[in-house]
Amino acid sequence: MYYFCLINRHIKMNKLVFATNNQHKLREIREILKDKFEVLSLDEIGCHEEIEETADTLEGNALIKARYISEHYGYDCFADDTGLEVFELGNAPGVISARYAGIDKDSKSNMEKLLNELSGSHDRKARFRTAIALLINNEEYLFEGIVNGKITELQSGNEGFGYDPIFMPEGFDLTFAQMSSEDKNAISHRGRAISSMIDFLKNKK
Repeated sequence: MYYFCLINRHIKMNKLVFATNNQHKLREIREILKDKFEVLSLDEIGCHEEIEETADTLEGNALIKARYISEHYGYDCFADDTGLEVFELGNAPGVISARYAGIDKDSKSNMEKLLNELSGSHDRKARFRTAIALLINNEEYLFEGIVNGKITELQSGNEGFGYDPIFMPEGFDLTFAQMSSEDKNAISHRGRAISSMIDFLKNKK
């Protein structure tokens, strides 16, 4: 999981900390933001704590992380949580997507468990959903990004990470893992949530 922190709130809002140790996510966010913001990692600001995500919603976990960074580091913050929601499974794995098959957060095991649970099912509709919490000037805002699609029967592709090899977005015949990073970012849940956040920051006075 990851979160962003605004480096300087008094001049231009052009530096963000993407607080993560996941290099896949760091690269993806940097590609999405490109020249809009300079993205710094959690390691680059010397923050090494593991923040426990104890909420039962994506929004709740995002707020926990944003509030923690604001309280302990004094930054205005962006925090995110993302989940895969499969309708046939009552929107599982949802908030526990990263640890669906156990606390080791093993993507291969997570995908295998999900495919086993959907074995024989004709309803494979699903969606990726990202929730971003923004804490700025002691005010909190929430942003959401959703991409609808379905769970494939087999894993396909070597790009991306997480559940990407078994998620096929609506209107495409490729999984996220078969797409280039540019094509995925153009339609992804994370890209949509971040776009909403950026539009808000640009228009905020």
